[in-house]
Amino acid sequence: MPDLLFIPEFVAGGLVWMLLASTEVLVLAPNPEAWMMFVSILCFIVTTIWFICFASGINQKGAYWPTLDVAYHAVATAFYFSAAVLLAYITTILKPPPGFSNPEYRVHIAAVVMAYTATLLYAVHTVLSAIRWKSS
Repeated sequence: MPDLLFIPEFVAGGLVWMLLASTEVLVLAPNPEAWMMFVSILCFIVTTIWFICFASGINQKGAYWPTLDVAYHAVATAFYFSAAVLLAYITTILKPPPGFSNPEYRVHIAAVVMAYTATLLYAVHTVLSAIRWKSS
């Protein structure tokens, strides 16, 4: 059952980094968008590898795979949550004054929504994987 969440995780995670990549880079010494980009691209790549392992049946050959599945998705959830909170904070700083429009702000809002969506998907995947782990 949790394996069905791989595709929505791909979509939400991919949209996060695509939306952020389409914006101008903030000129701040510690760039907060860099953490979000790192998390979303890392999770996208690792989820792709994880999906290939599960689709090919490699996960059926060892007793440690359910534990690894729970651990990976728990770490991904924590990473995505920390990055989503930071991105939401940065987005509030970018808010334009009343009467002005800022397309960058709207793209950041979409990225924040998708980051929280990805966080929720990874959290649900963690819980469902933990249930599967306990029953195995």
